[in-house]
Amino acid sequence: MFKISNFTNNNDVQIIQECGPFQVIEYQRDLSVMPHHAQTAYFCNEMNIRKRQVICDINKANIVVQAGAMQWMVGNVYATTGLKGVGDLLSKAVRGKVTGETAIKPEYTGEGILVLEPTYKHILLLDLDEWNHSVVLDDGLFLACDANLKHKAVMRSNLSSAAAGNEGLFNLGIEGSGVVCLESDCPKEELIEITLEDDVLKIDGNMAIAWSGTLEFKVERSGKTLAGSAASGEGLVNVYRGTGKVLIAPVESRK
Repeated sequence: MFKISNFTNNNDVQIIQECGPFQVIEYQRDLSVMPHHAQTAYFCNEMNIRKRQVICDINKANIVVQAGAMQWMVGNVYATTGLKGVGDLLSKAVRGKVTGETAIKPEYTGEGILVLEPTYKHILLLDLDEWNHSVVLDDGLFLACDANLKHKAVMRSNLSSAAAGNEGLFNLGIEGSGVVCLESDCPKEELIEITLEDDVLKIDGNMAIAWSGTLEFKVERSGKTLAGSAASGEGLVNVYRGTGKVLIAPVESRK
């Protein structure tokens, strides 16, 4: 039996998102600031640069998190590797190598509360039921998810997508029914959501942060011919084709 006080019920803490086993809190002010940092803290607050944390309710679901993301936990919560044998270890090691993600992500089970490290990035909660149970993520976005979701390495449709699209050859794909927690440079309010139905989206630059796993991603010329591409001044563009959704940031991703 435990009781948590002066946390989410603190006047300086606001719950800004809730979905599945996740809550996202935001600190409205930095009360621990020292005098020589007061000016920086003031302007950070004015520009919405605030600390945010993710609270995971392990009573609702087992949670997989990025390695090193745990700050504290209370109750009968246990960290495991989530490995299901030697084959699973090799599969995760290979996937981690090609996607740049950590090979082994700890899985937290039991009963209690898990709180992740604070971050100044923005937290996005994606319900995969709204993404046709499949999403592909840009590098470095993954923070946590329901443990029942399946992770896989998604390879580009063609090598030009990696060479010319300013992307790696593989991305992290997540499938199943549950919630994924992401860390984003842009807040949800600035992200553009495009829904395609047997259509095509072309983007000049690496601005898509997540897209449905049902979409085909390639890099193509912006025009039908080399002359047309040269005349448009765009050259090569990232192309998402099919049926699904794409989340676009207003500025190119900083890696």
